[in-house]
Amino acid sequence: MFMNTPSERPPRVHFSGIGGTGMVAVARLAVEAGWEVRGSDNPLYPPTSDMVAALGVPVSEGYDASNLDWEPDCVVIGNALSRGHVEVEAALERGLRYVSFPEFLKEAVLRNRQPIAVCGTHGKTTTTTLTSYLLHAANLKPGFLIGGQPLDFEMSSRLGEKGAPFVVEGDEYDTAFFDKRAKFFHYLPRIAVVTSLEFDHADIYNNIEEIELAFQRLLRQIPKNGHLILCADSPRAMALQDHAYSEVCTYGFHKSADWQIVMGDVSEEGQMLTIRHKGLEWGQVVSPMLGRHNAQNVGAALAVAALHNIDADTALNAVARFKGIKRRMEIFHRTAEKIFIDDFAHHPTAIEETVLACRQRWPNHHLMVLIEPRSNTMATNQHQDEFPEALALAEEVIIGPIFREERYPKDTVLNRQALVNALIQNGKAASFTDKVDTILDHLQMSKHEKEIVLILSNGAFDGIYEKIRARFN
Repeated sequence: MFMNTPSERPPRVHFSGIGGTGMVAVARLAVEAGWEVRGSDNPLYPPTSDMVAALGVPVSEGYDASNLDWEPDCVVIGNALSRGHVEVEAALERGLRYVSFPEFLKEAVLRNRQPIAVCGTHGKTTTTTLTSYLLHAANLKPGFLIGGQPLDFEMSSRLGEKGAPFVVEGDEYDTAFFDKRAKFFHYLPRIAVVTSLEFDHADIYNNIEEIELAFQRLLRQIPKNGHLILCADSPRAMALQDHAYSEVCTYGFHKSADWQIVMGDVSEEGQMLTIRHKGLEWGQVVSPMLGRHNAQNVGAALAVAALHNIDADTALNAVARFKGIKRRMEIFHRTAEKIFIDDFAHHPTAIEETVLACRQRWPNHHLMVLIEPRSNTMATNQHQDEFPEALALAEEVIIGPIFREERYPKDTVLNRQALVNALIQNGKAASFTDKVDTILDHLQMSKHEKEIVLILSNGAFDGIYEKIRARFN
């Protein structure tokens, strides 16, 4: 335990902002570890409210200084909270110990585990989940913390056994209002995976060099007998090997990769992959996950599995059974004519790979892409010129309302009209609207016999998912 507490009771921790994806996952770990847990947040809605309710701990609806009157030994402050927030100010005034959730995770969990940090601009959640599943299939009793909702586990986090591997999604976003280092800086990796490295999070980083520096600092924490696993297809990721203090291995499509992936045919069951280790065939598997990006994610997870002496049959059988993660190429509804797919992609590279995967899986379907510009990456114009190319394989694109557009200076907001014009110039049908009902009306008018409707959003998209289920049956 990283703090002194009275011996007659378990340590107490309060999560201010418990509804955050990472916060609720860490709160579950605290419950499993025997802490007395409480929390607070604004009113929550499904699925977040369901995840919080499943914790079975007292949660106050609404923030108030009185929520801290139970005298917790520690207050975990969510990244959305800052100075001026009533519970932040109460914690400061009362001299309570406060930490971020990455720091709590480090001290309360990771020091007793063998941490595996899965980092990178793209593919973190899928790779973290698949790696956890492979270790689980090999009965290594791993712990994990996943930044999404896995379909193969009941919850997004699990404590695992003391001394066992612990797989954590290593986000490069900053930690808290009082700690502007990357979250992954706290994760004490014995193994670190870097899936890719591109410019993202313009609200945190000014340029790609700042992001590279954050990753270089991560590498300084890997012990000499640890391992750095790099994607051979990402030049910026590969450049990190010059800053490594540990052993380095690589994976990807590149012929130089230690773990080389060769993509084969796509069938109803999935994508055929051949895996070669240092030039020799290691095995084949039909992965249910489609797309080049997911093939790379498989390579990363297999590299980690091999470091834990998991044999090929066990690892590949687990890959073939893997169900995936909600909101990652998830078919959430279908009719006789339309298949509706939900995906989290919001960076041009991720969008391009997701659209490509849809095109490969359903080559004879009309592909319509619906976009909610919600994250900073998508709602601003930092990637304005890259989006048309990322959407090149779609027949039609509709851009919905920009989420909380007032947050941004006008000269930094995504220019939807300019994007529509560029798409039309490239031969696409394209439009934008501020009304989700207008999008649904258009969908109902679409008479294609076979159509894929791909929805790209990392949020609620004004309830479009529920509205689709209600309108199309």
